[in-house]
Amino acid sequence: MTPWEIHGFELANCNCDTGCPCQFMSLPTKGHCEAAVAYLIDKGHYGDVDLSGTKVAQVFKWPGAVHQGNGTMQTVIDESATPEQRAALEKIVTGQDTEDMATFWWVYSAMSPNKLDTLFKPIAIDLDFDGRSGSAKVSEVFETLFEPLTNPITGVEHRARINLPHGFEYRIAEVAKATTTTTGAIPITQNQGSHAHFCEIHMNNEGVLEAA
Repeated sequence: MTPWEIHGFELANCNCDTGCPCQFMSLPTKGHCEAAVAYLIDKGHYGDVDLSGTKVAQVFKWPGAVHQGNGTMQTVIDESATPEQRAALEKIVTGQDTEDMATFWWVYSAMSPNKLDTLFKPIAIDLDFDGRSGSAKVSEVFETLFEPLTNPITGVEHRARINLPHGFEYRIAEVAKATTTTTGAIPITQNQGSHAHFCEIHMNNEGVLEAA
């Protein structure tokens, strides 16, 4: 197994109501799951391949809950990545060179037997982590716009977090809302003002690392 480690940020939008029942061991709001996710890697490596500054995105769709399987997924790697970086990133985000069940990528890949070809396209990510806003655009695949939660009476921005001390994706996520439009092979049709989260990624072959 090739050792790898990455540190960066994740921007995710799914079709569930804000908070996402899956985070609390409940079934998806609408009975199925569809999501668009972007990853900005500040620093990392796969063996001796430097992954600093790379970007990846994925689209997922399951007919039921994630753990019920039969999902479809597609990975997109920013076209600026070198051939070595492309190969390394594809292995990491499809759960290869990872201990069984150790990361969400391993689980999502295992629950998605229908894997579309990996694409190499421009990925643009704009992130204001503290402001819980931003965007992720993947050329000819999807675009997601993120915004903070707001009080329905006053309109004042509202901050909420999800804390998962033993989570396989993150320890703490900042909750937001987002809308995704798709133009790629996997259509997402219900992600309008739905659950979104921003989180730091600290991960290696064995799972989530405690942030320094």
